[in-house]
Amino acid sequence: MSSSPRSSGLFRLSTLGWTDALAAELPAGTVPARVARVDRGAAEVLADDGPRRVRYSASVRRAAAHDPIALPCVGDWVALRPLPEGRCELAAVLPRRTAFTRGGVSRDSLDGLSGDGQGQVLAANMDVVFVAEPSMHATDFADLGRIERLVALAWESGAQPVVLITKTDLFDDGLADLLAEVAAAVPGVEVHPVSVVRGEGVEIARGYLAGSRTAVVLGPSGAGKSTLVNAMAGEEVMETQRVRAADGRGRHTTVRRELIPIPGGGLIIDTPGIRRIGLYEMTDGVDRVFADIEELAAGCRFSDCGHRREPGCAVLAAVEAGELPERRLESWYKLQREAAWMAARTDVRLRREQTRQWKRIHREMRRFGLYRP
Repeated sequence: MSSSPRSSGLFRLSTLGWTDALAAELPAGTVPARVARVDRGAAEVLADDGPRRVRYSASVRRAAAHDPIALPCVGDWVALRPLPEGRCELAAVLPRRTAFTRGGVSRDSLDGLSGDGQGQVLAANMDVVFVAEPSMHATDFADLGRIERLVALAWESGAQPVVLITKTDLFDDGLADLLAEVAAAVPGVEVHPVSVVRGEGVEIARGYLAGSRTAVVLGPSGAGKSTLVNAMAGEEVMETQRVRAADGRGRHTTVRRELIPIPGGGLIIDTPGIRRIGLYEMTDGVDRVFADIEELAAGCRFSDCGHRREPGCAVLAAVEAGELPERRLESWYKLQREAAWMAARTDVRLRREQTRQWKRIHREMRRFGLYRP
């Protein structure tokens, strides 16, 4: 087997996705690198001379304390500043081209939602978001809802969503019907069956990484994400555990996100299993997932129809006629409520931050005798 960039320890920036546009953003006196892992105030980065571990500069720590979105994450391009003792520090995060961001959501009384309106970037500068769902779970309504949720966030990230129905070797009959049902839940998104055991779908997934493209793979524990990454890399770069025969489930042993260069070109970000992921600052992600409902809504009598009890609602008529699954409309309700709720929480947080900033400014003005009440 030929050595991969990962095993050789050497990288050409172009194979990691470096571009002239990024070079124009690089601060003077720094060198570029790409974040492969993050861990408590430090990051493992890939530079042109190989991997290295660097700590965050004071300015990066201050920016992250003010806004968690500014915290370096896997996939980020960063600027390294050489230090006198021969080490480097992570001096700045370069502008992100795309970012997969989840909201700070947990259980509460409002449709299971609570949080502070702040987000967390799971991956940055990716071209593709692989939404992995194991075939033996994908027929469950809750799992179709999970696929819809992840695809909505993928659209919002700016990257291309692709759904991978994994472990199809464990699915006995009705695979074509399953794929059709999933495709109907995510209009305009490509859906592919994958079986690493049979070697099916791996090359299709690798094809999305042509050149120096980057993908992130997201999904629940036991979806076979690390197994897929290993198959695409051609070597065991991620530790995996065998699926339990009793229920087809497995425990994902990945505990942190990691950027993996793929031999022959491209990179992939493996992630831990996702149990709950909240929406964050949505614009049109939900609308794109539910394009069929948006199209039906154009025929409603009222332009602000909420599709609940309004007369002349084309969406409710489609449900009654069996043209639109009731499950899908319920999923639309849930994501719309959550997106609106998170937007309101974000607005509250921003207003509080603005108030704190003005108080700091007024204190400084009083300190220098510039304040006139």
